[in-house]
Amino acid sequence: MRRRHLLAAPLLLPAVARAQAPGAPPWAPNRSLRIIVPQAPGGTADTLARLVAVPLGTAYGQAVVVENRPGGNQSVGAIAVAQSPPDGHTMLYAPPGVQILNPLMMRSVPYDAFNDFTPIIALMRAPKLLVVRADSPVRSTAELIALAKARPGQLTYCSAGIGSAGHLAAALFSQMAGIEMLHVPYRGTAPGVQDLLAGRIDLTLDTAAALLPLVREGRLRALAVSTRDRAEAAPDLPPIAETLPGFHDASFNYLLAPGRTPPEITASLNTTLDRVLKDPAIRARFATLGAEALGGTREELAAMVQEEIARWRGVITAQGITLE
Repeated sequence: MRRRHLLAAPLLLPAVARAQAPGAPPWAPNRSLRIIVPQAPGGTADTLARLVAVPLGTAYGQAVVVENRPGGNQSVGAIAVAQSPPDGHTMLYAPPGVQILNPLMMRSVPYDAFNDFTPIIALMRAPKLLVVRADSPVRSTAELIALAKARPGQLTYCSAGIGSAGHLAAALFSQMAGIEMLHVPYRGTAPGVQDLLAGRIDLTLDTAAALLPLVREGRLRALAVSTRDRAEAAPDLPPIAETLPGFHDASFNYLLAPGRTPPEITASLNTTLDRVLKDPAIRARFATLGAEALGGTREELAAMVQEEIARWRGVITAQGITLE
């Protein structure tokens, strides 16, 4: 059982701060690099990994291969990276499941969520939209909460399945608002949104990339964004936090190296990738996919992961959400 390592994580992650020896030459790869994506080809994670791979390869003068290893709630890809040599040539594109959610929702995971990996850089966040049908009488987050309190357990929300990003976001919203709503899980985002449009579901809280086109067409009404600050994708929408102080949620993806990767290697990768993520052209491409490019230091990434674990532990425990 690996969940106990979550408690030790704060002691493990500061190791990223060890400095490179004075006078040592900067690390650079001597052969092609791999980014393993633990999801199927064609999705947002796969697309973003490929967007980053091209300029990363150019910066190092090496090919960067994106390899899809889906399966096992992202465990197949995670294990492949955990078992790779810690030499900087293999990286994991990490959705929240790998270190944050799987250890909280699964009885056990087949890898050590922290000892098996080393932080490199935060790649992106994907804000969510709180939306209702276009013919709904609700026009604000406060009105939605008031309606839910007047009709406990009657309002329905859809998600892409139990334990999905949309499910967890709505569960967090319900917990912080002190309301009870009925979760209707689907096999994917699209079927749930179709039922929302058809009037069989009342609302959803899911990625801006999936919902914003329907909002712009006038088929759905957006009430707010999930991030603590205004989102680049929908700058006119207020954050949910203006009504529920402290609320924040955004699907958060990042890169990891195998555990025990030397700090001079992850420092080089971090510096190079940070330059890539600051490129206006890359940021614009991310935005077309509903994502905001992040970047920053390895220490900042480690702190973000811990913040996410703390946020979701209480929700998942209180709601009894499991993937088994």
